Amino acid sequence: MADYQPLHQQRPPAGLPHKRPTSRSRKIRNWIILLFILLLVTALWSNRSEQLERLIPFIKKDAPQITELHPIVQLKKEELITEVEKLGISILITDDFRSHEEQNALYDKGRESEGPIVTHVRGGESYHNYGLAIDFALKTKKGKVIWDLEYDGNKNGSADWIEVVKVAKQLGFSWGGDWKNFKDYPHLQMDFGYSIRELQRGHRPEESIENEE
Repeated sequence: MADYQPLHQQRPPAGLPHKRPTSRSRKIRNWIILLFILLLVTALWSNRSEQLERLIPFIKKDAPQITELHPIVQLKKEELITEVEKLGISILITDDFRSHEEQNALYDKGRESEGPIVTHVRGGESYHNYGLAIDFALKTKKGKVIWDLEYDGNKNGSADWIEVVKVAKQLGFSWGGDWKNFKDYPHLQMDFGYSIRELQRGHRPEESIENEE
């Protein structure tokens, strides 16, 4: 006689599908997943709120009016002057921070006023307007200011202009002469990864080197 097993202890034959989760258990699981995602987003937002806000185009921030060079750019500008002097090259910073009004006046040159076109951007569209760019020129032994890309005042066989650019890049600047469209050879900028659109929306780079790193 076959062994008898109570119904409540009988197991379903092998191969039969297991009982699917109930609707209630699925809802509980979904709520747990949603809660985990919310906690993760909250943690990321608290630690990287500035980076996340920069990615959202409709978020604008109230930022104080800029009236001078960014502190790090100011420091690197002074280092640039000192370092190229060691190479026997003297430079003059011809422009640094530029207000929106000054930028618009430059934009009008060659358009609304006499003179050649010197810029293709209006006020608020230049890194100068945010204290993140400088322009330079060379000074000869006699003190004459020149914009000669081939001048070799220190007589070492290399153009002084390119030597200055090389030092500037080592200090963290990017050079307008590398731009594909409008070449701006006197222009050096340090944007810290911020686009013009982000700066226009009120986002600003940190003012200390430790925070930037």
